[in-house]
Amino acid sequence: MTAPQGAGRDEPTPAAIRAATARGLQEQFPGVRVWFGEATGSWWAMVPLRDGPRLLEAPTPQRLRDEIMNSRTRG
Repeated sequence: MTAPQGAGRDEPTPAAIRAATARGLQEQFPGVRVWFGEATGSWWAMVPLRDGPRLLEAPTPQRLRDEIMNSRTRG
């Protein structure tokens, strides 16, 4: 019996996927710190603004991206 094609490949863990997503957002928004809150299940960002840093929370990376863009426009 042969193994199915692709069997034995190391699939990325959910933590690795979240880390890569956070890195991608940080690359898109230099100076912004992004992370996934294990305890909250939310995505977070610390965004430096003229009036000081702002902490943002969102349920998905896409919504966090929108929040970062909105905060920079307003702030």
